[in-house]
Amino acid sequence: MNNQEKIAFKNKLKHFCEELIQQRIDSAKKAIANARESTNQEAKSTVGDKYETARAMGQLEQDMYARQLAENLKEFSTLQSIDANNICKEAEAGAFLQCQNISFFIAAGLGKKVVEGKTILYLSANTPLAKILLHKKVGEQFVFNGSNELIIDLF
Repeated sequence: MNNQEKIAFKNKLKHFCEELIQQRIDSAKKAIANARESTNQEAKSTVGDKYETARAMGQLEQDMYARQLAENLKEFSTLQSIDANNICKEAEAGAFLQCQNISFFIAAGLGKKVVEGKTILYLSANTPLAKILLHKKVGEQFVFNGSNELIIDLF
């Protein structure tokens, strides 16, 4: 892969992250709206404690989705700050690492995904594994899932 292809590939990976996180944001917003609507539809005519319990449960549900929304918005903002148009010389936010058995993209914590037939582990830059990878270069090794991994390519 030449540098232009590497940059295009990283931009594709970043765009994949953006789409997935945007879907999560949209889903959380819908869930908040649904929980709010459900809570507001509880009829006052329902017997006292039952009404209060239902409203409290609805509020807890809204709070849970609001926390999820805030986390996704924060991750989306962090992802937006990553420049995928540069070739990294060492592992850092925005770096793609090709190893023997798996590849890593340090951008957003989305887990293991398959893109263009490659299994890629999407990592948030503040995860323990990303911190282990930080500043590693091509040719260096590290332990992942109990086995030694060699960094074959990094960009």
